[in-house]
Amino acid sequence: MFRTFACVSALVIAPLAAWADATPAPDDASVYFINIADGDTVTSPVTIQFGLSGMGVAPAGTEKEFTGHHHILINRAPYGEGDEDAEFADYGIPGDDNHRHFGGGQTEVKLELDPGTHTLQLVLGDLNHIPHNPAIVSEYITVTVSE
Repeated sequence: MFRTFACVSALVIAPLAAWADATPAPDDASVYFINIADGDTVTSPVTIQFGLSGMGVAPAGTEKEFTGHHHILINRAPYGEGDEDAEFADYGIPGDDNHRHFGGGQTEVKLELDPGTHTLQLVLGDLNHIPHNPAIVSEYITVTVSE
């Protein structure tokens, strides 16, 4: 009976422990915006190109060392300063108006933004949308969308 309990417990706990661990990333990896910079004035829709150095891009669900996929944070606090950011390490980056996923391995998007000022930041996520360790994040930039 004890042996059965131990085996069942191991089968339940092991996947949870694996889920909670952040995927390692090289210390020199970086993610960045290719075609826009802090302070730029743009028109909507704005084409945004994502760059990645020191790692590879792979679709969500792909389990391959030193790969991930892009997420863009829109109009929210810089990664690490948001109220919910600690949860991202456990449950992954959510998909909503402030957190866009590019789980197909995309490296470019045409983004519709209302006229005005907007903040943008890229975060690389692993196969489960969880930021790597150390987290691979871009510069936090502000762009203005003209009328």
